[in-house]
Amino acid sequence: MSSVISAPSQDGAPPAHTTAARAAARASGAAPALAALSLPTRARLLRRLSHAMGENAGHLAAVAEDETRLGVERLRGEIRRTQTQLEMFADVVEAGAFLDVMIDPPDPGARPAPRPDIRRMLVPLGPVAVFSASNFPFAFSVLGGDTASALAGGCPVVVKAHDGHPRLSDLTGELAADVLPPGVLTVVHGRETGRDLVTDPAVRAVGFTGSTSGGRALFDLANGRPDPIPFYGELGSLNPVVVTPAAVAARGADIVRDYVASVALGQGQLCTKPGLLFLPAGHGLEDRLRETFAAMRPAPLLGLWISTAYRATLAELAGHSAVRPLHLSREPDDARTGAPALLTTSAEEIRTRPELLAECFGPASLVITYTSADDLLDTLRVLPGALTATVQGQQDEDGALFHRLSAVLQAGRLIWNGWPTGVAVTAAMHHGGPWPATTSPLHTSVGSRAVARWMRPVAYQNFPEDFLPEAVQLGNPWNVPQRVDGPWKPAD
Repeated sequence: MSSVISAPSQDGAPPAHTTAARAAARASGAAPALAALSLPTRARLLRRLSHAMGENAGHLAAVAEDETRLGVERLRGEIRRTQTQLEMFADVVEAGAFLDVMIDPPDPGARPAPRPDIRRMLVPLGPVAVFSASNFPFAFSVLGGDTASALAGGCPVVVKAHDGHPRLSDLTGELAADVLPPGVLTVVHGRETGRDLVTDPAVRAVGFTGSTSGGRALFDLANGRPDPIPFYGELGSLNPVVVTPAAVAARGADIVRDYVASVALGQGQLCTKPGLLFLPAGHGLEDRLRETFAAMRPAPLLGLWISTAYRATLAELAGHSAVRPLHLSREPDDARTGAPALLTTSAEEIRTRPELLAECFGPASLVITYTSADDLLDTLRVLPGALTATVQGQQDEDGALFHRLSAVLQAGRLIWNGWPTGVAVTAAMHHGGPWPATTSPLHTSVGSRAVARWMRPVAYQNFPEDFLPEAVQLGNPWNVPQRVDGPWKPAD
């Protein structure tokens, strides 16, 4: 059975609300059976999805390149990353710790009152809607991290395909349909369909990666329902980079080179692009920054909706009275192409002009000069929440400054002497942050903990042993880690 439900059109296709309702109903019907699958069976499905992507990598990359122009090599690497995510969640499912099982046996002598038998575990929320990202047509799309983690948690998924790669989305959905039970994953198209998904009663949570304005509109819809649901949105992020005077003196040229390379990666269309670079006043790197930026060439962006917004935001920033251009390329004739740009202002101006803190999604960045540690720290305090914050410093500097920096940088990932572009798919990763980076800073969209977004705790009190789910039975037939009356009891 196909996993794709067509977008609404003028030629007799169903209206958007019908498309969303049909997809949500399919997912709702598939939810009980998926939740009841044994953990090894669920893990095998995730590994089979990874295998299907690998077997079809060439065709997938070719279709993605035709739609996105991101480059076949980059896209093949993203396919491998997507496979890694699927396989990681298969490992997570098999290990069973994600169920977070806790068992407190009855204790008639407990104070201040006798304690009943309590067993707790996480269970699937139910059908979830996932909105694909434009800039990651695999890793944050139909079989990306949101989908993989939801499937790992036992939740069917309805994916709202991104308009930037519709054919690729359908192709990936068809591959998944050959692996998954009917209704477990469905691909739909269209903005109206996406909005209707968020408000459909069968949908129990939403994952979103995209713009701040679009994400906020859907976030408000999710919260405005008669039954509000969790909305896990990854929106906008400026990702500040702080460079100390000692780091400038020791390796200023290397920092410039690596900074520009990080800005240029993916033509500046990464959520972790370093959008703000804090340098000490009198840093002496302007000529090198200008020359290195000038060596970047204009390149196609993902689509007109990206390039139009990029050009408008850049023009507004570059024309601001508090901003001085360091490098501005001539605007390309091709409307889809973005030209690199580097601007500069002062920390004091940032504190008094919040309009300068606009995300410019594309190959542009803003250099901010500071005069002292207090000038720097006071400015960092006014920055919006971010996915990442980076410190370029020296090991022999005063450690007190770095402790103060860590306290004021509002970001989900703090980086020392590295660069924010590139997000490791690992258990300890936290890809999230305070608003507007995400709508829920407690959770991550990358790494094994991402599965927790799609689950909720249930406590079972005084149930007969045979009536309990396998994971919380003392016999532990699923062989999952259990915390029994205090310490964790590992699986055999």
